Amino acid sequence: MGTSFFEFRGRNWHNKSNVNFVNEGINLKIFFVRHGKTKWNLESRYQGSGGDSPLLPESYTAMKQAGDYLSQFNFSHVYASPIKRARVTAQNIISQFDYAVPLTLLSRLTEFNLGKMEGQKFVDVQHQFPEEFEAFRSHPEAYKANIIGGESFSDVINRMTPAIRLISQHFDAPTDNVLVVSHGAALNAEINALLGIPLANLRDRGGLANTSTTILETNDGGQNFILNKWNDTEYLTGALDQTSTI
Repeated sequence: MGTSFFEFRGRNWHNKSNVNFVNEGINLKIFFVRHGKTKWNLESRYQGSGGDSPLLPESYTAMKQAGDYLSQFNFSHVYASPIKRARVTAQNIISQFDYAVPLTLLSRLTEFNLGKMEGQKFVDVQHQFPEEFEAFRSHPEAYKANIIGGESFSDVINRMTPAIRLISQHFDAPTDNVLVVSHGAALNAEINALLGIPLANLRDRGGLANTSTTILETNDGGQNFILNKWNDTEYLTGALDQTSTI
């Protein structure tokens, strides 16, 4: 369960980039779920790959509700970031299923490396790094990650996309659905990139709420995607506020 992406050999696959096995007409659905709300989310602190505050008690209720909703789908596999908040979210969602489903942890699904912003309150970063604060939130093409010692949007997209494409190529049966549990900023960037959205417009749809579900479909092995559903939270009963979305 803790294996890295290119070491994974479940169902006898590995990097198949030179193999043509696209199955036209088959719509694979990938369900992307953001992890449950954490203490740092509530406190409006940056929480990247280098930070991992505890999940809030009410997040376990939200994870159960997400699991109840997602249990209606027949998932072939679940992938999650190995960071605890995402891993625990995936495990709690799976616990609501009445069937067994494999869980694989992929390091390519982790959150942005946020460098000097890690653990800091938004207001403090806005004061210390005003240009990077604004760019990270609204202008990805202008975000200078080197200034804060972290990953750029392109870095994260280039890290995540090979994993999503290989997953898409492997699961090609009409009944295949795949669940991916990851992080808000990384998922927002990656999902929009998969949809062909230019870097400057990655944030135009708005953010992703904690324990939300976004669904993409592909019928060509992950070369192209269409949006089925964005930031679905209808199954959640808890109140959402600005600290729930990034």
